[in-house]
Amino acid sequence: MTQTQRILVTGATGTVGRQVVAELLARGHAVRALTRDATKADLPAGVEVVQGDLTEPAGLASALEGVTGLHLITFGGPYFAPLETGLRILELARAAGVRRVTVLHGGGPSLLEDAVRADDDVDWTVLMPVEFMANCLEWADGIVASDEVREPFVSRLSAIVHEGDIGAVAAVALTEEGHGGQEYVITGPELLTVGDKAATIAAARGREIALIELSEEQAIAQWRAAGHSEDVTGFLIEAYGNTPEVGRTVVDTVEKVTGHPARTFAQWAAEHADAFTATVPVVTA
Repeated sequence: MTQTQRILVTGATGTVGRQVVAELLARGHAVRALTRDATKADLPAGVEVVQGDLTEPAGLASALEGVTGLHLITFGGPYFAPLETGLRILELARAAGVRRVTVLHGGGPSLLEDAVRADDDVDWTVLMPVEFMANCLEWADGIVASDEVREPFVSRLSAIVHEGDIGAVAAVALTEEGHGGQEYVITGPELLTVGDKAATIAAARGREIALIELSEEQAIAQWRAAGHSEDVTGFLIEAYGNTPEVGRTVVDTVEKVTGHPARTFAQWAAEHADAFTATVPVVTA
């Protein structure tokens, strides 16, 4: 049993941040959550929510008081721009006595991650998850409306990871010895195609789903219509059409770090089945 520690989680209302919070709470630790709007945090009872912005580190000193571990993201502000304040954030963290830092890799080089890696005064761990299972929630509207998944490159393989497992690895690295200076690639336990994922969601919700393969041009049009920028559509075409080896290779990081097997996509689909199921209005007399 590890001693109770207080951890500051930045990006606490995001897909991964919420899981870091949940996993730390499950392990009996005290959690302080940083968010730009504390009134909208909607975090579990017992979490100390503080308002702050990583783009303005001068205001972080009080949030870091009494903290032993710090979870960082690499972007901030209302427009999620890459952070340029990493050196100052780490300076404040060291002054507050922070011993361990995790940083969620943002998919490419970042000034904050570079600053973390260069810091010899804290035990840092870089978390490098592959595709999130939660990304499949983008299919929910189409599945509910027409029982369809419309995607390009449907035979591509992904070692898709449950976001809870990312949180679990972070929680261990933030509270236990032996993870300093490590770069952890985090995957799920299996390789799945788009068709595999659609079939698994269909089984979880108890209703078939048709898989419709789009051409690149159709996919780009669909993503643009959804409001994605040209940079994002270009990234998606590259990531899905030419998935790097790291994204389609299963590794056992989750089990090695946490002592538990990585969660399957079937588990994730069962947990989120309601998101893919139409809600029938109740008609009253």
